[in-house]
Amino acid sequence: MADRPHRSRIALAALATAAATALAGCGTEAEPVVRAAAAGGDGLGLEQVRVGLAFDQGGRGDKSFNDAAAAGLDRAKKELEVDGAEVTLSEETEEERTARLRELAEQGRNPVIAVGFLYATSLKKVAAEFPGTTFAIVDDDSFTAPNVVSLVFAEEQGSYLAGAAAALKSRSGRVGFIGGVRMPLLQKFEAGFAAGAAKARPGVRVSVDYISTPPDFGGFGAPDKAKKIAEGMLASGVDVIYTAAGGSGAGTLEAVAARRGAWAIGVDTDQYQTADAGVRDSILTSMVKRVDNAVFQEIQAFIKGDRSGGVKRFDLKTDGVGYATSNTEAVAPLQRKVDAVRRRILDGTVTPPTEP
Repeated sequence: MADRPHRSRIALAALATAAATALAGCGTEAEPVVRAAAAGGDGLGLEQVRVGLAFDQGGRGDKSFNDAAAAGLDRAKKELEVDGAEVTLSEETEEERTARLRELAEQGRNPVIAVGFLYATSLKKVAAEFPGTTFAIVDDDSFTAPNVVSLVFAEEQGSYLAGAAAALKSRSGRVGFIGGVRMPLLQKFEAGFAAGAAKARPGVRVSVDYISTPPDFGGFGAPDKAKKIAEGMLASGVDVIYTAAGGSGAGTLEAVAARRGAWAIGVDTDQYQTADAGVRDSILTSMVKRVDNAVFQEIQAFIKGDRSGGVKRFDLKTDGVGYATSNTEAVAPLQRKVDAVRRRILDGTVTPPTEP
């Protein structure tokens, strides 16, 4: 039988440690070689690691939040050779979210990862129904359960850097923030951005607007509305706009690309890398939120035997958030100053606010 790649041998070694015995083996093309020690019983049986991922609004292809989660699963499939299944919502209802999570659990998917805080209510219910399944949820720590892991981020830190970059780049001294839904999670982005801008350039004016307000969560999938808000900001003199609104951010990019001298700041992923050619050069930077790292590390932890619930926080120190420098020509003049701000956050000199 042909040897497996080196990564597979490393993964097997990690699993052997987790099971407190030496395990060896090889799989077929239809059966990934990475396995986890089966819980319970007197033996040390093996079970195939079969991950389930439930996307938030927009699903894979949003070039933002969901794509970041998808990248984490893709990496786990490649490097850890897990089997992965994805579900996308057909409608935005609590019943649909519950049904999709239950579907993954009934298939024997474990762990099951819910992408986005909107899954919280459904996950609380389904996790109680399947106590032997490990669940994880991105962006929510509103409840605790022995089999639920909350993956949360220091969005205010990355947004502080984005604010500094925006203020330093602005010619007018006016920058803007557009949030998807007016709620505490998105207000962390707003608070960090406004504080970072004010510190980098005292006197800078920050315009703020949101696409929707709870119970309307449609602001994450309304690029037309984001475009209209962005156009209004640009007409008022704002020349750098940071949008934290999932797929709605595409609307801001459109508006900014049509305005000469204006800049957009992306969110979640490095959007300069994925944006269409027509808007790409208008992206100054992106506040990178490493949902991909969180998803990958949670799968990795499960493989190594970690089944406990709790909260895992991803910040600058853990490479959980940051800012992108892909648009080298645009960022280079600011990078030294923004990196200095980053160091001040890391050493505790600066603590970005989490509320506006």
